[in-house]
Amino acid sequence: MTPPSDAASRPLTAIACSTVLGVGYVPVAPGTAGSAAGLLLWWLLPPAPVVHVAVIVALFVVGVWSATAVAPHFGKPDPGQVVIDEVVGVLITLLWNPVGLGGAVTAFLLFRFFDIVKPFPARRLERLHGGLGVMADDAMAAVYGNLVLRAGLRLMGWTS
Repeated sequence: MTPPSDAASRPLTAIACSTVLGVGYVPVAPGTAGSAAGLLLWWLLPPAPVVHVAVIVALFVVGVWSATAVAPHFGKPDPGQVVIDEVVGVLITLLWNPVGLGGAVTAFLLFRFFDIVKPFPARRLERLHGGLGVMADDAMAAVYGNLVLRAGLRLMGWTS
């Protein structure tokens, strides 16, 4: 028996990455499940901003590649099963915001809100080609979530 070729294993690798090891197959609200996976990853990461930035950049690149690769498999340019963009979105929302569990849940909710509403230019970024559009609109929604979270923390006097 011969091992699968690199080309044959690539779709499985892309599916595993883009669906965050199958989280995207959750039958109800896969985007919310992906965001919860992002929250779990944030909690597991060491509290070093350089690590968070490195993970965000790495996952964004993997997300662009994997979302582009799986689009033909799922038959859509932005399949619901692809949730790596939600993971990155939650991490961006939390980036450089000193929060505990309550603040992290708030970040999760803010990201989900902005990901659903997609204020300008997030909706426009969806039109970018392939996986870049899949990832970019969520990254923009996360920037809005990050800024609102940051403003809320400052208003409550939790940051200087």
